[in-house]
Amino acid sequence: GYRVSLQGNFFGRNHTYITFPEYNPRKHIKLDPPLNIQSNATASKCQIWWSVPWYLADILQYELQYKEYSMSWEIALNKTPPSSLPQIEIEATELRSGIAYIARVRCKISENEDSYHSQWSEWSKTTVFQRAGVPKLSEKILNTRTMQFLFIPLSFGTLLYLCWNCKLSSRYCCFLTSGQKASPALTFPRQLLSFSHSIICTMGILR
Repeated sequence: GYRVSLQGNFFGRNHTYITFPEYNPRKHIKLDPPLNIQSNATASKCQIWWSVPWYLADILQYELQYKEYSMSWEIALNKTPPSSLPQIEIEATELRSGIAYIARVRCKISENEDSYHSQWSEWSKTTVFQRAGVPKLSEKILNTRTMQFLFIPLSFGTLLYLCWNCKLSSRYCCFLTSGQKASPALTFPRQLLSFSHSIICTMGILR
């Protein structure tokens, strides 16, 4: 260690004041702030990362501060990364959709490190990010679903109508003589099968 003293001339006399009887530079470190802070926001989370000297990466701890862009830093929120990695994630539930945010980070020697001790560095430069909007269904998908919901009841209603007509036509045909020409109503079963096939094909296209 070192002994730090102050020497001066006061009232014509030289005086020496011992400021630190035993000063250890390793216990009084102030680091430079992290560099190259960047961010990437999606609909589910925002990832923020930065750079520090490689030889310090394993012994540093960080504190992130973020806020809405238009707000003051005095009401900013603080977040501590769970590890010594120079990165952090902010969940989407902590952010308001459509609002721009700004973040900064600072560092110091980890409290678990016995050989060195430091105070917090100055804050880094800032990065601006905005939570991405939740993807919406396209109008095409919505229109297809609407058509499906409308088409199904109409199809079944038409089927019931054809079945009812076929039933009445069959009863009517029982009264025809063997020499009479068959009624066009007898073709209803074939029409019913053809119509059912068309419905199945149409449902497949809508999907």
